[in-house]
Amino acid sequence: MQKQNPRILIVEDSKTQALQLKRDLNKEGYQTTVAYNAMEALELLKGQTFDIVISDVIMPEMDGYELCKIIKKEFQDPPLAVILLTALQEPEDIIKGLASGADNFIIKPYDLPTLINRIEYILANQKIRESNGPELKFEVVFAGKRHTITSQQMQIIDILLSSYETILQKTRELERVNKELKEALNEIKQLHGMLPICSHCHKIRDDEGYWHRVEEYIEEHAEVTFTHSLCPTCLVELYPEYADKVKKRQSDKEK
Repeated sequence: MQKQNPRILIVEDSKTQALQLKRDLNKEGYQTTVAYNAMEALELLKGQTFDIVISDVIMPEMDGYELCKIIKKEFQDPPLAVILLTALQEPEDIIKGLASGADNFIIKPYDLPTLINRIEYILANQKIRESNGPELKFEVVFAGKRHTITSQQMQIIDILLSSYETILQKTRELERVNKELKEALNEIKQLHGMLPICSHCHKIRDDEGYWHRVEEYIEEHAEVTFTHSLCPTCLVELYPEYADKVKKRQSDKEK
């Protein structure tokens, strides 16, 4: 039977992100405590009991992988699950997660419904994990580095599945962004081909047959804004006295 108000230890060196995660989890009914680095987390674990640790990976002094290794070695009575918050940018991150004994991955920035689902999954399967048999210990070589992995079979499956789900989440997000970009590009009306323009007033006719001033048409069909001034030829034609003053001023500057 799942515990009421499970206790979660949040380990995050960013105060802003830590407090945001604490608020999100508190709203969902979890009891939360925050540690702003791994050493602080270990001190809290010595005096308090938690159901899950959610830890950032990149932290000063000791990263989330090393913290997870210590938790799995020294704080497993009762068993304590660890969820790592990671950008998951490299395949080696998955190997490091397995080697540290982590139970699950969550991508940063986290999606709250996904995080809650992972927490609920771990809590619901705690008893199964406790009776999952002895740990497996084996070595893998990845990217020229040797890693020793010591985890239960279910734990390995869980982190691989969560990693796969995280990668899918990233892929879907990229697909969504690409789709939005394509839609945005399709909506941008590019100026190309032949444009009907009046030979007298130089207005341009749009696709619906309406005539617009050149600057109006271009502003509507491109990301530009016009500022108005006079070219030298028009300045001489319209304001000859002022044009002489401008010309004299420029000549004085060049001397």
